[in-house]
Amino acid sequence: MPALNPSKIRAAAHRAMALAAIHANSSLATRLTRYNAHMSMARALEAAGGAQ
Repeated sequence: MPALNPSKIRAAAHRAMALAAIHANSSLATRLTRYNAHMSMARALEAAGGAQ
């Protein structure tokens, strides 16, 4: 089994934080802003790190 690279681990962490943002006890606008920020970071990490 190949080892995970740091970019893939960080991308997975940002996806988890995005899901946590959706379930947070905040206003809809705040939750959506946090979700979008984390998902854009996860997408950028996947693109830069070659994660699949």
